[in-house]
Amino acid sequence: MTHPTTASGTAPPASPAAAAFDAFHAARARTTLVASLYAAAMGEDYPAEVAASSSCDWPLLGLMTTRLRMRPGQLLVDAGCGTGGIGLWLARALAVRLLGFDLSRVAVAQSTARSGHFLPTGRAAFHVAGLEATGLPDGCAHGVVCVDALSRAADRNQAVCELGRILAPGARLVLTRALRHGAEPTWEEQARAAGLIVEHVDERPDEPKMWERFYREWISHADELRRDLGDVQAENMLGEARRTLPTLPGRRAVLLTLRRPATSPAAPGAADTMARPGRHREARPAISERTPQ
Repeated sequence: MTHPTTASGTAPPASPAAAAFDAFHAARARTTLVASLYAAAMGEDYPAEVAASSSCDWPLLGLMTTRLRMRPGQLLVDAGCGTGGIGLWLARALAVRLLGFDLSRVAVAQSTARSGHFLPTGRAAFHVAGLEATGLPDGCAHGVVCVDALSRAADRNQAVCELGRILAPGARLVLTRALRHGAEPTWEEQARAAGLIVEHVDERPDEPKMWERFYREWISHADELRRDLGDVQAENMLGEARRTLPTLPGRRAVLLTLRRPATSPAAPGAADTMARPGRHREARPAISERTPQ
């Protein structure tokens, strides 16, 4: 899987958001400290092999495996894959092929380097793309997973429409969502705009406490974070912790399963091949739903 290039044959310059994520992933790759803090916060629910910088724990992995309902050999897309652990673990567990994408070139390189630890050669590919413009063909995926990434999309409505567009008829998108206390969910409207059906809403009642433990671990290890990550990355983490801790009481977290109806039109055989980046459709503008993660 190759990265998109300019007419001169060189990769386009990274956006400010992509550059920030590049720095984030590069800094975390230099130390085991952050992974150890996630492990301390999650306890026995920490899937060490996955090593995700997210709320992905063993219960979530099991639930996603169940909700995807995929068959061996089908294609799973990991949207906003980060360093790839979640998609790689699921692809191995489900005996499917994997295509992951992320805004960060550093994360994509790390995902590619890790893939051989999970899957045989040729079973996984990664490329650089955003949630609102995946570069993938219509109906190419038998399943899509998106964990703690939608909150970072510039346009969440467009992102849901785009992820729905790449689903084959009958296929499912599973994604984590969270709402601050008193906020009304918008996922029914977003699903409808994307031509999808809300099939399951699985509550994750332990997720807010998990994030509280994460943030308290970061704050209590502030000096070590500065030492291992540098001041900029450490302050980014500590700033997130201080901003978000007060918003956690009353937070509602769920795993949504959205399904494309089996009667939806799709290109014949589109989901039967490992897809390469292509064109994408326009989607509707976003509405406000701020859920920090």
